[in-house]
Amino acid sequence: MENKRYTSRELLKRFVPYYGTYRLPFFIDLFCAALTTLNELALPLILRYLTDVASTDFARLSVDLVLKVTLLYVVLKLVDILAYYYMNNIGHMIGARIETDMRRDIFTHLQSLSTSFYSQNKVGKLMTRITTDLNDVTEFAHHTPEEYFIAAIKFIITFIILIRINVVLTIVLAIIIPIMIYSIRNKNRKVAEMMSKQRSHIGSLNADIEDSLLGMNVVKSFTNENLEIEKFEGGNLEFLNIKRGFYKNLAALHAISRFFDGLMYIAIILIGGIQMLNKTLSPGDLIVFILYANMLTATVRRLVEFMEQFHRGLSGIEKFVEVMDTGSEIFDEDTALVVDKINGQIDFENVTFGYDDEIVLDNISFTAKPGESVGIVGPSGSGKTTIINLIPRFYDVNSGAIKIDGIDIRDIKLESLRAKIGIVQQDVYLFNESIFENIRYGKPGATDEEVELAAKMAGAHEFIADFPDGYDTMVGERGVRLSGGQKQRISIARVFLKNPPILILDEATSALDNKSEKIVQSSIKRLQEGRTTITIAHRLTTIMNSDKIIVLTKNGIEEEGNHNELMEEKGMYYNLYTSGFNDFDDNSYHEDIKE
Repeated sequence: MENKRYTSRELLKRFVPYYGTYRLPFFIDLFCAALTTLNELALPLILRYLTDVASTDFARLSVDLVLKVTLLYVVLKLVDILAYYYMNNIGHMIGARIETDMRRDIFTHLQSLSTSFYSQNKVGKLMTRITTDLNDVTEFAHHTPEEYFIAAIKFIITFIILIRINVVLTIVLAIIIPIMIYSIRNKNRKVAEMMSKQRSHIGSLNADIEDSLLGMNVVKSFTNENLEIEKFEGGNLEFLNIKRGFYKNLAALHAISRFFDGLMYIAIILIGGIQMLNKTLSPGDLIVFILYANMLTATVRRLVEFMEQFHRGLSGIEKFVEVMDTGSEIFDEDTALVVDKINGQIDFENVTFGYDDEIVLDNISFTAKPGESVGIVGPSGSGKTTIINLIPRFYDVNSGAIKIDGIDIRDIKLESLRAKIGIVQQDVYLFNESIFENIRYGKPGATDEEVELAAKMAGAHEFIADFPDGYDTMVGERGVRLSGGQKQRISIARVFLKNPPILILDEATSALDNKSEKIVQSSIKRLQEGRTTITIAHRLTTIMNSDKIIVLTKNGIEEEGNHNELMEEKGMYYNLYTSGFNDFDDNSYHEDIKE
């Protein structure tokens, strides 16, 4: 994600369309805000009316008049209560719904981003974008329009009332308030900057915490608890310093507000007092003027206090927009095809690919025929994993082409392409759900019978049946409650259920013990039947029976053929096989080659 700086105008322009779905309740909310504001503005006028009657024509001040005025205020107050209830109930729900819509949109967008995005961004930081950064949007979405709308009504109507009471005092206020707003606005920019830093740092802090907690076994095995505490303490103290700067600027913001607040009252008392001495201002009018001036200053103070909430919400929107503006490197062209059925032939034609400036595959060409099993072996860094990441378009080639049944995979819709490919990896990821749901992930909506049949085909049904809860057994986070062999068989069952014509095996058994490996290999053998299979392996025993074996190094494809053909060539494959080492990453083998 690029750390682009957005202006408030740009962020609001991106945010405002979310109100569109809730247009009617939103306008009702603003109408209710207007009603509550008018009710607040009415009270000083009612008091002024009673005061004027009492001071100019006391005989008119009857019980009947007082009761009528009281009844009027009761009606106004009932309207105020109902309007306020709507604002706090439905108004808040508008904000909550907008937050929900934004969270849906950002999660949906994250699903569309390419593998390279996830290799460059920590999961903890992305989780903060989806959750914490959007938490304040509810309050922002609800209160921002209300606060500014109410402030506008109060300023306009109050100034109209005040200028009718006393022109000189109103001019004094009209001079002081703009200077006050200007001063606050300047300091407010610094507050916004510090708020943005807080958001950015808490995302990084969350990512570091996630790293440490997920790697807790490694931390404990190396007794590095103190090291992790020190690392956390550094980030934690940095966050404290950012908050110190934020609160320092926020305090200055409030201090400026209170300074102008005091200046305003001093001016009213001084000028109003002189005017009373000159009998150009009545005591009742001065009291009413002070009440309305107090409303103005209270409104400005409320806006100042709201600035913290405003910037929290705006900062959350900024983090949201950052993710939404991140484009996917892998996408469907408008002319992309939906392929219903494929035979499974895979052709690499002069494929070149690199990460950033480092070329990993250079002009690679090979073919896997329909139903053929192709094993790829070679040392680490030779590009084996890159090959299998290119087939389902987790990355796109720099040049050349990968074709399935003669169609460039870039011309096939991603969903259609990936639906035809099943992948079994060394590092199996299981969701923290039941065994049943983890298997059914290969075909959402599959029946119980289909799931059980897939488990039997994968050799997983027996150990699943031994659990007290059977298929309803929860596997724990990342499948922690299952052994490596059990997790691998569940992942194979998932692919059986998907039933794809192309199968990719990425070191599927390398992390297992001998007993588990034999069981899983038996499951894999059944899975391979009738499918085009690409197998990545370090150990030769894994791919010896493949129809074709490709020996891949940093120089490209060194050798290609089946086991017997490669043995006859007496090249790299032969040397490794006859040396007694079965792993291309074995140091002894490399020493042998150098000699």
